[in-house]
Amino acid sequence: MFSAADHEFMARALRLAERGLYSTSPNPRVGCVLVKDGVVVGEGWHERAGEAHAEVHALRAAGEAACGATAYVTLEPCSHHGRTPPCAEALIAARVARVVAAMQDPNPLVAGRGMALLEQAGIVAESGLMESEARELNIGFVSRMTCGRPWVRLKLAASLDGKTALENGVSQWITGPAARQDGHRWRARACAILSGIGTVREDDPRFNVRGLPTERQPLKVVLDSRLELRPVAKVCEDGNLLVATAVEDVERYEALRARGAEVVCLPAADGRVDLSAVLGELGRRGINEVHVEGGARLNGALVAAGLVDELLLYLAPCLLGDVARGMFGLPALQSLENKSRLAIRDARMVGDDLRILARFVPSVQG
Repeated sequence: MFSAADHEFMARALRLAERGLYSTSPNPRVGCVLVKDGVVVGEGWHERAGEAHAEVHALRAAGEAACGATAYVTLEPCSHHGRTPPCAEALIAARVARVVAAMQDPNPLVAGRGMALLEQAGIVAESGLMESEARELNIGFVSRMTCGRPWVRLKLAASLDGKTALENGVSQWITGPAARQDGHRWRARACAILSGIGTVREDDPRFNVRGLPTERQPLKVVLDSRLELRPVAKVCEDGNLLVATAVEDVERYEALRARGAEVVCLPAADGRVDLSAVLGELGRRGINEVHVEGGARLNGALVAAGLVDELLLYLAPCLLGDVARGMFGLPALQSLENKSRLAIRDARMVGDDLRILARFVPSVQG
């Protein structure tokens, strides 16, 4: 049984982990707090991949005071040699007395081995404290480690009658400045921004993070079955672009590569880009969270394939009418039993607009 003090210090560790929200990819966001006799003697968080992990920062801050302390860590300490030495060994060397982890590491290279290593060294090792909060913080990392693909969050901005653009394609701006800025924060936490060639052709977006400080820009991913992307498109600026296509065309490949883009051919049976293969490719590249900003056709295809985990929906207090463009290009249903069901996780006002965060749940009969 965990005490109230245990909860307090783990909550502090989680707040520290959140500081790496925009910078740790492809690594998880992790915080650590070292406590001795009820007093914090050291703390830290993982700031960016390739650098010291949270436990190491906390141990450095604590120095000799780490001996006999309790370490509160939001993720099981690693037990393998990656770009940095194992944190479990560092905790053992520091002679901490107890380690409390929020959750087991889903990485097969760790997955319980870190806690076992601590126990073998005579350290009290416990896990499961505030596990749900820790999983939410690293939901993309968990998805990649357990499912082999990133967590997919589909962002939409629509009117109250569910329209994302006028019939002629004009969509700037349906939502207000506060909602648009909030959308950039969600972009920043993602590892990749995914869209289709239709959206790129109509809107000529840059798909970068603007208006807030960030150490990295997400990878831009464009689905372009027939390889129609023009090298002069704004999305090609600054490189950092992956184009997924279904055709082999060396000349067009080279034109895009000259702009710093990478092209991969992932054809499906129908001649389009295989969406599952795209997500699998992104998972292999260490992408934890994908932020989708596409049109109704791509949105519908992803939902129909069961590849969307979460909706990030901004609803503006306006109406655009029946002929305006909708959110999802999905086939007509013949029965309400076949409707897609979602669970609303959060709803709040962002400026004048309503932001809803919802997740897909299995269909229920009746």
